[in-house]
Amino acid sequence: MKTYEKIFQELSTATDFVSGEALAEQLQVSRAAIWKAIKQLEKQGVVIDSLKNRGYRLVAGDLLLPEAIAEQTGLAVYHNSTSSSTQLDAKQGIEAGNTSSALYLAPSQTAARGRFSRSFFAPERGGIYMSLHLEPQLPFDQLPSYTLLIAASIVKAIHNLTGIDTNIKWVNDIYLGKKKIAGILTEAVSDVETGTVAHIIIGVGINFYIPEFPKDLEDKAGSLFTSQPQINRNDLIAEIWKNFLTSKSEDLFDLYKKHSLVLGREICYQFQGQKLTATAVDVLKTGELLVETSTGIQKLSSGEISLSKW
Repeated sequence: MKTYEKIFQELSTATDFVSGEALAEQLQVSRAAIWKAIKQLEKQGVVIDSLKNRGYRLVAGDLLLPEAIAEQTGLAVYHNSTSSSTQLDAKQGIEAGNTSSALYLAPSQTAARGRFSRSFFAPERGGIYMSLHLEPQLPFDQLPSYTLLIAASIVKAIHNLTGIDTNIKWVNDIYLGKKKIAGILTEAVSDVETGTVAHIIIGVGINFYIPEFPKDLEDKAGSLFTSQPQINRNDLIAEIWKNFLTSKSEDLFDLYKKHSLVLGREICYQFQGQKLTATAVDVLKTGELLVETSTGIQKLSSGEISLSKW
C-alpha cells in the first residue's frame, strides 16, 4: 500500500488531528514524505485540514483502497485511475491471463456504457465503478441469475452499513425514492467448443456521493448521499461483494423480490413494436418477470419496463 493510502486510512479512523511527526513515525517515513502524500491526497479530491502544531484532519472525500478491499473480500483487486470502462478493464484482464475471481475498480470512467450500449454520467469523483470477473464454466441455462443476486447484494449492503432502504426496478436498477442511484450490466463470454459460459463480467455503477447532476438527469438520477457520507466507498464495495460471495442465493433472491419496485404494480413495456400495460406479478429465479395482461400471463426475459404511476 502506498504512503498516501496508508495516511488516508489513518486519518479516516482518527477522531482528531494527527501530527505529521506521529504519522512519519508510525509509517517509518520522513516528514517530507508525509507532506508529499498529503498533497497527493488533495489532488485526488480528499479535503484535509492542516493546522500548525496540530497536524492533519480528514474533512471530506475518500480514496479507493484496492488492497484493503482485497483483504476483506478475498478477491484479486485491480485499480485503473484512467479507465474508459471497467468492463473493458476486465476483458483486458482476461486476455492478459488474470485469474478469477477478480474485481476491477475505477474512480471514474471516460466511456461508461450501460444496457443497450447507453452512455451514462460518470463524474470524476463521487461514484463507484467496478466489474467482477468470474469463470462459471456452466451451460447458459444453468447459470445463476447474477444480475438479480448482485442487485440484492447492493440493497443489503446499503442497509447493513447505513440503515437506508433502497429498491430494485426489474431487472438491474437500484432506486432511492424515485431516483436511480445504481445500475448493473452483466456480460457473458461463451466457449464454443465446450458449449459453456467461460467468463461472466458483472459491471456495477453506483452514485455514491454526487451532490449535483446535469440538468437533463437531475429529475431521474440520484445519489446515495447528498452530504458528507457516513461511510466511505471502500466500506460499501467490500460489503457488497462479501454479501454476493457468502450469502445463500435463495436469501438474495427473496430479498430481491422483497425490495422490488414493480411487483404488484402496473407497468408499461414494448412488445413486438407495441406499447403495452400489465401488472407485474412475480420474478422467477431465471430472472424473468411474469406479468398479467388482459389476455393472460406473459414472461418478460429482456427489454425495459417503466412504472405507469409512482
